[in-house]
Amino acid sequence: MMRSCESDPNDEACLRHLAKSLEDPNRSLQNWIEKNLEKPCNDSLSNLQGATCNNGRILRLSLNNLSLRGTISPFLSNCTYLQSLDLSSNALTGPIPPDIQSLVNLAVLNLSSNQLQGQIPPQLTMCAYLNVIDLHDNLLTGPIPQQLGLLVRLSTFDVSNNRLSGPIPPSLSNRTGTLPRFNATSFLGNKDLYGYPLPPIKTRGLSVLAIVGIGLGSGLASLVLSFTGVCIWLKVTEHKMALDEGKISQLMPDY
Repeated sequence: MMRSCESDPNDEACLRHLAKSLEDPNRSLQNWIEKNLEKPCNDSLSNLQGATCNNGRILRLSLNNLSLRGTISPFLSNCTYLQSLDLSSNALTGPIPPDIQSLVNLAVLNLSSNQLQGQIPPQLTMCAYLNVIDLHDNLLTGPIPQQLGLLVRLSTFDVSNNRLSGPIPPSLSNRTGTLPRFNATSFLGNKDLYGYPLPPIKTRGLSVLAIVGIGLGSGLASLVLSFTGVCIWLKVTEHKMALDEGKISQLMPDY
C-alpha cells in the first residue's frame, strides 16, 4: 500500500501566516482551521477552501471574490511550489510583498480589484515563469518597473486604473510585427502614466491659438479704450479752450 505524501512544512507556514493576515467577514474560509493547516494536502487532495494540491504541495490558491480584507502575507514566499495565486476582487490593502520573488514556479499572479498600495516590486522579474500579471483596479503608485519587460513568457499584463506615473517601459510596449506587445487597455486609467501605446497627452485648457487670440483681443480692446480716452480728453480740452477764447474776446475792446 502506498503511503500518502506528507504535507510540506513550508506550505504549512505559508498558509498559517496567510490565514493570520486575512480577515474573513463572510466566513468563506471556515475550514482554514488548525487541524487542516497542519496538513493542507493529502496527496493531490486539498483540505482547504480555495487551495489545489499536487503531490502533497500547494499548487494553486484561488481566493478570489470572497470579500477578504487584510494584507498579503510575505510568508507566501514559503509556498515555493505555487504556480497560480489569485486574490482578486477582495478588499486587500497594503503593499505587494517583494518576497513573492521566491515563488520561482509562479505562472499566474492576479491581485486585481483590491485596494493595494505602494509600488510594483521589480523583484517580480525573478518569477521567470510568469505569463499573467493582473494588477488592475488598485491604488498602486510609482513607475512600472522596466525589468518586467524581461519576462519573456509574459502574455497578459494589466495595470490599468491605478495611480502609476512616468513613462511606459519600451520593453512592455515594443511592437511585435504590427502590434504592440501590450495595447493601451493594459495601461489606461493612470493619469500620470504616458508613452506608447497610450494616445498622446492632449493639451489641457485653451489651445495656443485661442490664448493668442485672447491676448490679441485684450490688447486691441486696451488700445481702443486708451484711444477713446485720449479722444475724449482732447475734446474736453478743445471745448474748454474754445470757451476760454470766447471769454477773452468778450473782454477785448473793439477797434
